[in-house]
Amino acid sequence: MNQPFNDTEHYDDDDFVSKSQLKREAAALQALGEKLVNLSAGKLAKIPLDDSLADAILLAQKIRNKREGYRRQLQFIGKIMRQLDTAEIEAAVAELEKQHDTQNAFFHQLEKTRDAILSDGDEAIQAFLADYPLADRQKLRQLYRQAQKQQQQNKPPQAARELFKYLREVAQSD
Repeated sequence: MNQPFNDTEHYDDDDFVSKSQLKREAAALQALGEKLVNLSAGKLAKIPLDDSLADAILLAQKIRNKREGYRRQLQFIGKIMRQLDTAEIEAAVAELEKQHDTQNAFFHQLEKTRDAILSDGDEAIQAFLADYPLADRQKLRQLYRQAQKQQQQNKPPQAARELFKYLREVAQSD
C-alpha cells in the first residue's frame, strides 16, 4: 500500500532551516560584503576582517569595473562570510553607518542655523550665541551683512559659505 508523502516530522525539527531562508541569509551576507567593498581603505581598516575576506574585498575593489567578475567576486565574498561569525563585522559596519548618520544630522543642523541667520538676522545670531557663547558676534553679523549684500547683487553666495564654515568651526570646537 502506498502511503502519501508525509514530511511533517521534518518541519517540526527545531534545527530545520528552509532553502528560502538560507538564500535570504546568503543574500544578506553578500549585501554586507558589498557594503564592505564600497568602504574606503581607512574605514575598512577599522573593521575586524579575516585575512582571506580582506584579500577578497581588495580584489573586488580592484575589479569593480569588470561587471561579471565583480558579481562573481561578491558571491565569493558572501561564501567566505557564510563560514565566519559575522557579528563583529556587522556591529562595526553599523557603528560606521551610525557615525555617518550622526555627522549628516550635525551638518543639516548647521545648514538650518545658517539659513535661519540669513533669513532672521540678529535674532538667529542671538539664538546661536546662546548655544555657543564663544562665537564672535561681530564676525557673525559681518558675514550676515555680506551675504545679504551678495544676495541683493545676485552674486555667488561666498559669504553664506563662509558663514557655514564659521558655524561648523565654532560648533566643532565646543
